[in-house]
Amino acid sequence: MSTRFLTLYWFPREDGGDEPRLGLAVPKANGTAVVRNRVKRRLREAWRSLLPEIQTGRDYVLVVRPGLAEAVDQRGFDWLIARVGEVLHKARGVRSTEPPQRAETASPASERAT
Repeated sequence: MSTRFLTLYWFPREDGGDEPRLGLAVPKANGTAVVRNRVKRRLREAWRSLLPEIQTGRDYVLVVRPGLAEAVDQRGFDWLIARVGEVLHKARGVRSTEPPQRAETASPASERAT
C-alpha cells in the first residue's frame, strides 16, 4: 500500500512472535544523513503512538518517498501520525475499521517548544 510520501509492506511473522515490528527505509534521495535520521526518529515515535491500534503477528516496513521531511517540517508531527495511520488503514494493518487515532503521548524532543 502506498500514499504520496509512504509505502507500506507487511509480512506475517515467521518466528511466531506476536508484537508487530517496524522496519524503516529512508533512501538518500530524502536528504542528508541528518535529515534521514530525523525522519526515522519521527516515524518511530509515530509508530509508538499508533501501536495499540496495529494488528499483531506481522512485520511492517515503511519506505519513505522524497519530500516527507519537508512536509513534516511544514505540517507538523500530528500530520505525520495521520499519514502513517492512513497507510496502515489502507493496508488493513489496524484492528478497527476506523482510521487509527493518536495515543496521548508526549511529542518527541525535537517537536517541543523551547
